[in-house]
Amino acid sequence: MHIIGTAGHVDHGKSTLIAALTGTHPDRLKEEIAREMTIDLGFADLTLPNGEQIGIIDVPGHRDFIGNMLSGIGGIDAVLLVIAADEGVSPQTREHLAILDLLEIRRGIVVLTKIDLAPDPEWLDLVEMEARELVAPTTLADAPVVRVSARTGSGLAELQVALERILADIPPKRDLGRPRLPADRVFSLSGFGTVVTGTLLDGSFSVGDEVICLPEEKHGRVRGLQNHKHKLQSINPGYRTAINISGVDKSEIARGTVVAHPGDYQPTTLLDARLRLLPDAPLPLKHFHEVKLYSGAAEVSARVRLLGREALPPGETAFIQLRCEQPVVVERGDHFILRLPSPAATLGGGIILDPHPSRAYRRQDETIIARLQQLLDGSASDLLAQALESLGISTRAQLQTRVSLPEATFSAHLDQLIADGEIIVLQGDSASTKTVLIHKRQWEKLTNEVLEKLAEFHQQQPLKPGLKRDVLRSWLGLPQTHFDLLVSRLAAEGSIRLEAAFVALSTHHVRLTDQQQALATPILEQFAAQLFAPPTASEIEGALGADILEGLVGSGQLKQVSDQILFTPAAFDQMRDWVLETITNQGSLTLAQLRDHFGTSRKYAAAFLEYLDQQGITLRKGDIRTLRRVK
Repeated sequence: MHIIGTAGHVDHGKSTLIAALTGTHPDRLKEEIAREMTIDLGFADLTLPNGEQIGIIDVPGHRDFIGNMLSGIGGIDAVLLVIAADEGVSPQTREHLAILDLLEIRRGIVVLTKIDLAPDPEWLDLVEMEARELVAPTTLADAPVVRVSARTGSGLAELQVALERILADIPPKRDLGRPRLPADRVFSLSGFGTVVTGTLLDGSFSVGDEVICLPEEKHGRVRGLQNHKHKLQSINPGYRTAINISGVDKSEIARGTVVAHPGDYQPTTLLDARLRLLPDAPLPLKHFHEVKLYSGAAEVSARVRLLGREALPPGETAFIQLRCEQPVVVERGDHFILRLPSPAATLGGGIILDPHPSRAYRRQDETIIARLQQLLDGSASDLLAQALESLGISTRAQLQTRVSLPEATFSAHLDQLIADGEIIVLQGDSASTKTVLIHKRQWEKLTNEVLEKLAEFHQQQPLKPGLKRDVLRSWLGLPQTHFDLLVSRLAAEGSIRLEAAFVALSTHHVRLTDQQQALATPILEQFAAQLFAPPTASEIEGALGADILEGLVGSGQLKQVSDQILFTPAAFDQMRDWVLETITNQGSLTLAQLRDHFGTSRKYAAAFLEYLDQQGITLRKGDIRTLRRVK
């Protein structure tokens, strides 16, 4: 289904034209009817001669209601730019056209209305010439001109034929499988509850779907769906849609709310964008200027952070960050308009490049400017690579959400980037939504940070077996799952070694000096003489110091099973093998059996068995141990 919008100066006959075309007058408010002036959005539908049904959004033309106009015009496929033949081009004709140009609406028809009021044919020709000159430098440069009288019906048939032609080759609506409905109207009906209307984007809804209203984060369920009063079980992108939502009160949401599936979208207050200032903008735009941001059906106050420059003169373009005062829901590729809050005037507009930048940038950073230029001009592969670098370690689903590419395009470019080594798979396969990915440059950066940190640690603490895993993870600032994937891959590549709670360079080996080894000899002799009741860690530390104790453990001369209890490797292996054999033969083992067999005390036996429990070798049930698995 295609959606048509109107545009043009107040009292140029937009609503009357729609009424003549469809038989439905789009003005619905009492005040509109009384004042004979459109104030808010109006809606109608039309069946063209070829049988296609289209939706129509009629917008107000008065300058005081530009905000209402902007809430409905963003999702249209084509526009009827209405110019009254008896008045010609007027101020809001120019402003509406500028907005259409900024939104890059490329299909439309210039409709000269009220031709029955034109003084003579030559006057009509002059008005048409003026209209063609007006649209020539805009996205509507190729728009046909149709002359119409809503009162007499002249030209209405020709207008419908022209509509068929401009809509004939519009490609299908993008379907990312992540529906979002920017609400341009919210109301309630007795017996039904809350109803939200808008133009559906990026996916489909079905009756029964769980939905969330953003940014308010109100959860509900789709109770019913309609398109121009036709009840439906499901609805596809591009359709005018009315959603009856259960579980959400009308007072909890408003125009600008986005209805979506839970988890598909995240509100944001910081946006990367490309801005074009209108040539007739009332003033240069300065850094941190306060503006009104319009995108979809939303209107929020924002501050403009100019990147790479201090001011933007009329007619020029720049990369910007928008710091919004309230959260908005937008996607990469969405268009936006900026207006001055007071005195109200349209400044310019552009396109969202990144709805979730990682931070507020340094404004003169040339690398940031280059990255944004690549986001603007680059290929799908460039976009994927940039997005993953920005995200860091990410799942496939998170990356696809960030770039907003169709599945086939996304998969093809992701697979190629993986094959080229630009993107590394840390876990899973490229087809799974849970696959964990990292960009090559980010991987190299993290790898270098880990290796440099470990080298520094080993130099400062040569007798320690390694850096504690929790300390390294905290220093890197990674979530536990991402850290585990990182060190596991580095260990598999042979760069590092993982030993229980420690991480070490694979080239690091703890070695006592000859003097330290000589000092340790008497203690080691005690361990050999008392295999199953040797000195404790406190006793060793008191005799030799903490460094030599760590050196004995790190060099493998002693094996530590608890804070205080250590054994020689030979004693440890003997005890472990006996435990495994006994449980295998008897089915279970008690602490007392271990204590008595090796002639040790409960303290040593308990520490040893608890270590085996922690390592996943044995499983404790009361005072009984059974085998969990054999290492």
